[in-house]
Amino acid sequence: MVSVLYAKKTSKLNEPQIVAALISNYGERAGKRGKAWFRLMNKSSALDEAQKLKSVNNFFNLLRFTDDIKLWGVSNYWATPIEFLGVNAGDCEDFAIAKYFTLLELGIPDKKMRITMVKAVTLDQYHMVVAYYETPGSVPVILDNIDGRIKPATKRKDLIPVYSFNGKQLWLNKKKGQGVLAGKSQRLKRWTDLNQRMGISNLKQPKLRME
Repeated sequence: MVSVLYAKKTSKLNEPQIVAALISNYGERAGKRGKAWFRLMNKSSALDEAQKLKSVNNFFNLLRFTDDIKLWGVSNYWATPIEFLGVNAGDCEDFAIAKYFTLLELGIPDKKMRITMVKAVTLDQYHMVVAYYETPGSVPVILDNIDGRIKPATKRKDLIPVYSFNGKQLWLNKKKGQGVLAGKSQRLKRWTDLNQRMGISNLKQPKLRME
């Protein structure tokens, strides 16, 4: 399988191929969302990093939140960004993954981002967000689908970090900072599985149609 979306900023996405796959697998409205995604990336490419974060965060937060068990019929499924756009819904992992890969496509370095598993205190459940570090030692800002306003992690007292990862590394978080390096991100089975499914040849069909 040839991957059409991968964790490298040098990757080039094939818009006609992806839009056609969205339409054939999920319908015409999915194709329109795909075109809107490419418009977002084209318009955002010249923006500074803070503006890219805001535009990507706002774009994906328009999609619907739905539990995996209702949408896919399984308890924990990490959808690819193309599947997420296709079905117009997902849970917190899908929001975070789509934002992460889109920001990579826009040229934000992998080393500045981490997909972060947190404990959402007010919801009393695990949750996933994207953390962006302007510099290696800076407090990250959080891209989230629960609170759509991008804020420093120190302003998100409702989130307790558990672990985080990017394209290369895995960290265990002891506080709202860098965390402790715990090896390669390939240790996470779902992350490895996600990257292996990043093409368009085997897009998963949902159990629940949202439109």
